[in-house]
Amino acid sequence: MSSLDWTVLAVTLTGIIAYGLYKSSSTKNMEGYFLSNRTMPWHIVLLSIVGTQASAVTFLSAPGQAFTDGMRFVQYYFGLPIAMVILSITFVPIFNKLKVFTAYEYLEQRFDVKTRTFTSALFLLSRGLSTGISIYAPSIILSSLLGWDIYWTNIVMGGLLIIYTVSGGARAVAHTQKLQLAIIFAGMFVAGYYIVKLLPQGVGFTDALKVSGASGKLNVITSGFTDKGFEWKDRYNIISGIIGGFFLALSYFGTDQSQVGRYLTAKNSSESRLGLLMNGLVKVPMQFLILLLGALLFTFYQFKSGPVFYNSAVSEKVYQTKYGDSLQLLESQYNQISSRQQNLATAYVAASHNKGGNEAVLKDSIRAANQQADKIRADYKVLLKKADSSIDTNDTNYIFLRFVVDNLPAGLVGLLIAIIFLAAWGSIAAALNSLASCTMIDFYCRFKEHQPHADDAHLHEGRHYRLSKWFTFAWGVFCIIIAEFSNRMGSLIEAVNILGSLFYGVILGIFLVAFYMKRIGSDAVFWSAVVGELIVIALFILDHTDIIGLGFLWLNVAGALSVVLLSLVMQQLMPSHAKQVTVNEA
Repeated sequence: MSSLDWTVLAVTLTGIIAYGLYKSSSTKNMEGYFLSNRTMPWHIVLLSIVGTQASAVTFLSAPGQAFTDGMRFVQYYFGLPIAMVILSITFVPIFNKLKVFTAYEYLEQRFDVKTRTFTSALFLLSRGLSTGISIYAPSIILSSLLGWDIYWTNIVMGGLLIIYTVSGGARAVAHTQKLQLAIIFAGMFVAGYYIVKLLPQGVGFTDALKVSGASGKLNVITSGFTDKGFEWKDRYNIISGIIGGFFLALSYFGTDQSQVGRYLTAKNSSESRLGLLMNGLVKVPMQFLILLLGALLFTFYQFKSGPVFYNSAVSEKVYQTKYGDSLQLLESQYNQISSRQQNLATAYVAASHNKGGNEAVLKDSIRAANQQADKIRADYKVLLKKADSSIDTNDTNYIFLRFVVDNLPAGLVGLLIAIIFLAAWGSIAAALNSLASCTMIDFYCRFKEHQPHADDAHLHEGRHYRLSKWFTFAWGVFCIIIAEFSNRMGSLIEAVNILGSLFYGVILGIFLVAFYMKRIGSDAVFWSAVVGELIVIALFILDHTDIIGLGFLWLNVAGALSVVLLSLVMQQLMPSHAKQVTVNEA
């Protein structure tokens, strides 16, 4: 990067940290630190919800996901708007009326302390692990750009983030996310503009879409059905997106404290609901546009020769091994295919303008050339692995980054790098705040001081406020450690969602029983949740051994339904009194 890029990057990141510290003034107690004294308007709640979900993984990995697999990943979000409506009707009024700090406090009132503790522990485990991956994502950038050791890069990235998160709490998180998102969306728009601008003369946005569609990258809607019937192992299709995506979104936004904590900061239930409903409206179009960048980027490299492998630091390293000559030979073959792709893409655009009638033939030729290119890329990765078995040969996360570094003018490179850092910080800061709140409320206050509810802890506000900061710091260190082991995970956006799917379904099932099955007691739901989690883990393992085929979105459905159905059975085997907790009791 140029000196101007480094200046833009440093100023942007320093400004965000300073702004977070400036906005960190809040009441020196747990309600101020964790919930910003419940004073946030709906638009800040909306931006905080979006900023928490849209991490660096989204902006770094999603374009690469569309580049390699097309835009069908957007179907993953199709169940989200429906989930937002259900949450606004059911979850929000109960959480706000009961004035809980964490979603899991309600479970002790409805069931017992062991159910609350088990559910909170599942959240801490899943969110702690996924936050570590979110720290790793921006670390890839510095490591790739500067050749820094990834382990030290994780420490630097996590350390900078911890500064304003520990100091400012929920207020700093919410307000910095507002500024971060403004910069992020501006930067992504600029990137999309330059992708189209740098296309050959006479090739416009519409032409780029035609070439992308001819290459199979605009596969927004897929049915999941093949000649053999429905393909359960297919990860992204409209059925798994609506059903599995609904269960995942309902669990994530309704029971994951990193999101529940965002809308608990609202002034009242109306503000919380409006923030959630607006999120349901903007999330799908937002993700569509981010994936569209990847589809357009694929078109860009149809007209311009791209690298055979997008992580340049790896390629340069292995060229010094005995496999160097073989790798260069494959790269030469790839460049020849790229030249043919350029000719085919140019001819296809001309045919579409002139209506010459050979578009179908050219379309088939484009796809055949792409398959040849993919075969060479696959062979190249095999040689990379032979040269160094420690290499992560999945370069999906580097595709968008490589375009930015190679093609954008000085200054804009620094800005685009900065937005990936900002996206990471927005989601990670909210996650650390939620991890600390659960540790403080559901474990320390509950067991150390035997206080079932957070509002009973007002006698120790000063000490709890200071201890909350230490818990935030401790979780930051834990997530940095997880980041050190997050390499070789392939597409990070998939890795995060797969990890969440291992736990979210069971957590959701517990809350569904709590809200809708008033006759189910604590013992039945607790043991159903334990068994349900074992079932989900077993399904995940079996899927990876090819004994069964089940896309990860269906794990959310399996987990939730297991808890619900097993609770009905176990209630008959171990009848116990079910507490009746209603909103009117609050």
